[in-house]
Amino acid sequence: MAAMDVEGSASFAEGQLEEHGRSWQRTLGLVVLAWAVLCGFVVAIGWLLTHPLRGSVGEADDDLALWIADQRTPTLDDVAFAGQLVGDTLAGQIGLVLIAVGFSLWRRSVVPAVFVGLVEAGLLGIYLVAGNLIPRDRPPVKVLDPGLVPDHSFPSGHVATATAIYGTLVVLTWTYTKGRHRWMAALLVLPVVALVARLYQGAHHLSDVLTSLVYAPVWLATVTFLVLWGRAAPGPGLDNRRDEEPATV
Repeated sequence: MAAMDVEGSASFAEGQLEEHGRSWQRTLGLVVLAWAVLCGFVVAIGWLLTHPLRGSVGEADDDLALWIADQRTPTLDDVAFAGQLVGDTLAGQIGLVLIAVGFSLWRRSVVPAVFVGLVEAGLLGIYLVAGNLIPRDRPPVKVLDPGLVPDHSFPSGHVATATAIYGTLVVLTWTYTKGRHRWMAALLVLPVVALVARLYQGAHHLSDVLTSLVYAPVWLATVTFLVLWGRAAPGPGLDNRRDEEPATV
């Protein structure tokens, strides 16, 4: 009986991940392929910034970092500390777990959890690969976030984490609720808040945070298209379609 329950649960999960004849294996294959392409793009950008563009873009980045450091005040230091919390790694991981579990339990579907998991895994993977393959020193200013690895300036993990948290929350809310909560769009500003805060703290160059502000939304949109669209409808959602069909006499 237990074996039958496990087999039934697996079949249920696979069934939820199928769409218009596209198997879940093919979907995950497309996700992996898209991730590899995007990761290669980010690594290429990092190589350009640390090699042929090191003089031109690198000097401009340093000049901006020095100018920002000259504007520091105790009050702005506190504001920046609060601003960087919207992309804090630990808080972000907890928040993403809560979002995934909450939406999956509410919708009685594995799709939201798979969606959130793939978004976060992809962004974390790109950050780790790029950060280790492309060593880049942090700006030549006092870093207000002590303990950071000195040569892991590229790319910005805080910006990517903020995009994952608030991006998945906006996408899932937009997808699974009947109303169009326009106020949710304001959450999309928070990755920019993290960007400004990390610049102020001297944790990253401008080109570092801008790279994350580009690749993170691209990855979010990619996973949304491949995993979420077609498996969950706006409003009541795909999971409720069967409930809304008239009963057959």
